[in-house]
Amino acid sequence: LGGPMGAVGGPDSSVPQDWEQRQEEDTLLIERILLLVRNVLHVPPDPTEEQQGVDGDASVHDRVLWALHISGMDDLLKFLASAQVEQQWALHVLEIISLMFRDQSPEELAALGQGTAGAEHGEDTRELETLRQRELAEKRARALQRPSR
Repeated sequence: LGGPMGAVGGPDSSVPQDWEQRQEEDTLLIERILLLVRNVLHVPPDPTEEQQGVDGDASVHDRVLWALHISGMDDLLKFLASAQVEQQWALHVLEIISLMFRDQSPEELAALGQGTAGAEHGEDTRELETLRQRELAEKRARALQRPSR
């Protein structure tokens, strides 16, 4: 196989594999990688190291999350969470996602989601209104250009 992505059959793998076709060592490799990610995210923050950084500096947890994002691991986790044939990894993925959001309060996440959705909705509404006005102006211009009989 071409590495762990090939074993999982993720978006970048050249030959997707069903879990029935995987070898036992591929299954163990996937499980060990998921457990490693979980364990890394489970490490509690070190208060002394967290306070040494400049205000607004990213915490160690945030830097680990950024590294996971840059490596594409977040896309792989989304694939494992959404693929019907990968249900055997659901609890590992759920635990990892829970640890990814451990520093966030549910209220903050809900407010962030609503704020972004509200702002995007407002932009979309304005954009649609602009397009509608442009279309009406074009119709009027065409109506004025037609010769009357």
